[in-house]
Amino acid sequence: MNRRTVGIIASSPTMVGAITTLIVIVAVFLAYNANKGLPFVPSYRISVQVPNASTLVPGNDVRIGGARVGFVESVEPIQEQNGSVRAQLNLKLDKDAEPLPKDSSVIVRSQSALGLKYLEIDKGHSSRGYPAGSVLPLRAAHPQPVEIDQVLNTFDPKTRTAIRQNLVAFGDALAGRGPDLNAALGQFPPLLARLEPVARNLASPNTGLERFVRSLSAAAAEVAPVADTQAHLFVSLDSTFGALARVSRPFIQQTITETPPTFDTITRTGPRIRKFLADSAVLFGDLRPGVRALSETSPELASALHTGANVLPGAPALNAQLPPTAQSLLAFDRNPDVNAGIRRTTQTFDFLTPTLRFVTPAQSVCNYGTLLLRNTSSLLSLGDRNGTGSRFLVMSGGDGPNSENSPSSGPAHGGSPANFLHANPYPNTASPGQPRECEAGNEKYIPGQTVIGNVAGNQGTKTEGQK
Repeated sequence: MNRRTVGIIASSPTMVGAITTLIVIVAVFLAYNANKGLPFVPSYRISVQVPNASTLVPGNDVRIGGARVGFVESVEPIQEQNGSVRAQLNLKLDKDAEPLPKDSSVIVRSQSALGLKYLEIDKGHSSRGYPAGSVLPLRAAHPQPVEIDQVLNTFDPKTRTAIRQNLVAFGDALAGRGPDLNAALGQFPPLLARLEPVARNLASPNTGLERFVRSLSAAAAEVAPVADTQAHLFVSLDSTFGALARVSRPFIQQTITETPPTFDTITRTGPRIRKFLADSAVLFGDLRPGVRALSETSPELASALHTGANVLPGAPALNAQLPPTAQSLLAFDRNPDVNAGIRRTTQTFDFLTPTLRFVTPAQSVCNYGTLLLRNTSSLLSLGDRNGTGSRFLVMSGGDGPNSENSPSSGPAHGGSPANFLHANPYPNTASPGQPRECEAGNEKYIPGQTVIGNVAGNQGTKTEGQK
């Protein structure tokens, strides 16, 4: 084609439009058939027999080591002479996967909780491989896959009902503690800010923590010899104070209260106390019944005194046990790992402080944490006698260019007012550096316009569950 011919084509609108239309048709055809393999690209076709296709459909992925190497071209049921049925999967793989080793195995796995499946091939190590057109036998389909409904059916109806009730109760309990959680999260930053200098002071050599522990060791060494005696002393004191407790109120209490003013009065009236002493003799005579009443408690008092005299010689044994204990405390204080642990704890608090400052508004302002836990408690609240299911619906996109219903080369941008992509992966949650708004769940859908990222305007801080 010479320059004159190119010039003629370029100057003809009809030719330019026809070539452009042809290019668009070819591009659309290639995009539509991309999942089924591009034309004129060499492939490696092979078949696999499995006990059950497990809802595999043509077009599902075939993966090796997590990487997509092809797709399921078709699924065929095969009935044996004995009446049993199995499935044969016809695969179209990349040429790079040829040949599969003879000891390879396959398994049908779940790709998501919505029921999407894929076929995983575990390549073996055999030097012999399957040529194109071969069929992997049924024995290569192992291990047997476990479906999610089989896992859920392991719980009987009573257990499932109890689990659902527990989730509802936990969700209600956490939702009801929303203000308390908000208050607790709001107090964490001040707590960490105050705890940081305390930890730094404890780790500092100027604090004298080592001298304090060493002094405790010396004090413990002094009382170690009389440790057992002191232990018996405390046991005997319990009996003594138990006896005194019977007359502590109001008798002992009133005696302690009235003794100081009584002594003051005696000091003032001492010169004139003679007559009082004479009357006191009469008083003591009257007190004899009270002294007789002390006979009821005198055995306990005598036992306490006797035991105390026997306990004191055993106190050195207690003191003998205290020095090793104090030495262990001193060794713990001198251990470099202890100070390192304190420093690392301080660093942990330093690292957590900015994170909590950023995350806290998501709960304290927007109530997102409480809403998440509440929704989680009802996620599996619907079910029947065979099990439970996820409580949500899959929403279909609109029709038009690059609709999410089919493969697309860019964001949805027209065809109908609802066929415009709206995505906001990082909504504002009133965190530091962001506008004070709770954007997630409050964005308004703007028809006829593609919106990616934060929406315009302030959506406010009102979310569900707030008053």
